[in-house]
Amino acid sequence: MHGGGHTAIESPIQQLLDRLHRRHAGVHEGDVATYIPELAHADPTWFGICLATTDGRVYEVGHTWQPFTIQSISKPFVYGLALEDRGEEAVLARIGVEPSGDAFNSISLTPGTGCPLNPMINAGAIAATSLVAGRSLEDRFSRLLGVLSVFAGRALAMDTAVYESERTTGHRNRAIGHMLRNFDILTDDPEPTLDLYFRQCSVQVTCRDLGLMAATLANGGVNPATGERAVRPELVGSILSVMTTCGMYDFAGEWMYRVGMPAKSGVAGGVLAVLPGQLGIGVFSPPLDERGNSVRGIAVCRDLARELDLHLMHVPRSSRATIRAQYTLAHVRSKRVRDEDDSQLLDADGARVRVYELQGDLTFAAVEALVQRIVDAADGTDQVVIDVGRVTGVDECARRLLCDLGSTLTGAGRSLAIASAQFQSRLLRALEEQVAGREGDGRLRAFADLDQALEWCEDRLLAARRCRTTGTRLVALAEHDACQGLGGTELAHLEPILERRSFPAGALVVRRGDPANAMFLLVRGEVSVTMELPGGRLRRLATLSAGRTFGELAVVHRGPRTADVRADTPVECWVLGTEAFERLGQTHPATKIAILENLLRGAAQMLARVNQEIATLAG
Repeated sequence: MHGGGHTAIESPIQQLLDRLHRRHAGVHEGDVATYIPELAHADPTWFGICLATTDGRVYEVGHTWQPFTIQSISKPFVYGLALEDRGEEAVLARIGVEPSGDAFNSISLTPGTGCPLNPMINAGAIAATSLVAGRSLEDRFSRLLGVLSVFAGRALAMDTAVYESERTTGHRNRAIGHMLRNFDILTDDPEPTLDLYFRQCSVQVTCRDLGLMAATLANGGVNPATGERAVRPELVGSILSVMTTCGMYDFAGEWMYRVGMPAKSGVAGGVLAVLPGQLGIGVFSPPLDERGNSVRGIAVCRDLARELDLHLMHVPRSSRATIRAQYTLAHVRSKRVRDEDDSQLLDADGARVRVYELQGDLTFAAVEALVQRIVDAADGTDQVVIDVGRVTGVDECARRLLCDLGSTLTGAGRSLAIASAQFQSRLLRALEEQVAGREGDGRLRAFADLDQALEWCEDRLLAARRCRTTGTRLVALAEHDACQGLGGTELAHLEPILERRSFPAGALVVRRGDPANAMFLLVRGEVSVTMELPGGRLRRLATLSAGRTFGELAVVHRGPRTADVRADTPVECWVLGTEAFERLGQTHPATKIAILENLLRGAAQMLARVNQEIATLAG
């Protein structure tokens, strides 16, 4: 279990994109745009999907590096630039924000003022382009291209052939430009603005660029890959608002109902969608439907929204899901106290077991971050433990991703343990259904609490090294931890004052609240020390095997027992009463001191382990 026999694991998010690509690659509906002659050369089989998170992670499949022109997808970004350059009041005086319900190239103007209804239709977009500041046409285009490049995270360039084709055939846009000049929406000769607009639509991008541009909007205007700000944060809301209501033209209402994300499409086959605070999506596929939207792009976004629960109106509860703690088995262990050999093996191999404690609501964003951490650490991991005891809710997308993660890990030779799953009954049922349909070696398990999950992982590590502990061996008194260093004479002094006792499995050996009048030297079997929590639940404090001592605090103070001790297996003990131990100090003080030193050493080792766990969890 040391990585050599493992296969690489792939994120469930990546697997989902792969499935969607296979599902829709065979769709041959729609036609490539031809009204701009240069676009007619596009290959209808080109198809790429990119999902980028606000943490800068990128998932992609298909033709995500194939260049194409941005076309109308440039509109929200140029609208943001106009807001930056002119201010909201000046922009709103020339461009409205009302949805038109018309096609992208419709001539929709506000009666009386001649203002375009919104910046997403061509009339409004041309008006927005006219507001980009600069000393010359070249200067204005340089600024516009620079902003788009910041959004994409790389230097973009114009496709000259498409630009020439657009400029030659853009008669309707010229008509719109001159009409805007007639209403003084454009205050100068419209031709330079129209030329800039043709250039803006001809900027070359890739599907990956679209994903990162969308993620930049989702990230409040900061490119998550480069850290560079593309637009002021207070303007992002304005951009996303017009994308939500107007970005898909006469398909905007159905898009919002079915998909539920601010979006923009382009006639070259691109679709861009934004889930604020979480992610951006880019899809590229040239065949278009009758409204001018990519057929595959619409279908992929619809499926992603459904499978990942991305609809903007599906608002999670206010608690924010986070990874509360992350550590390895080398730093935090189960409550089972191991012998020295097992402890050394767990110290050596424990880093190959990674534990993630979660809290809050589990949505796509929370689980995606968790999944990526697990994938990033996969090469050094044999087992993964996820504790959901503090999780307040798990949505359907998160449940599917956790189950997919289990399949991915176990299929790659790793193990996954979900702790405290009983608090999330639907998640537990989903895991049980997945396990029921599998034939394997139990690499996917659900446990009542984190402690049980940690012990299962420890047992698997020790079993892999052929060092499984056993509770059936009889430990001689001379081998017991409490008697280390005692010679034959000292043992001869000790043995007569000990009482041998046996307990069946399940028997209560020590009861909380009883007088503490003896300590127990366990020589065969296993016992668990437990405490009852409010509500009747039991919390295991420790599980001890032969060679360990319990009840030793009785030699320090005579107060009542503070926990229950129950036999997990048939148990045999030597019992040393406190009065007999006091007499031993009078008759053979060196023997008593040696036993106390052994007990103190054991307590110090346990305290050191507890301190390490506290430091790990606090960090």
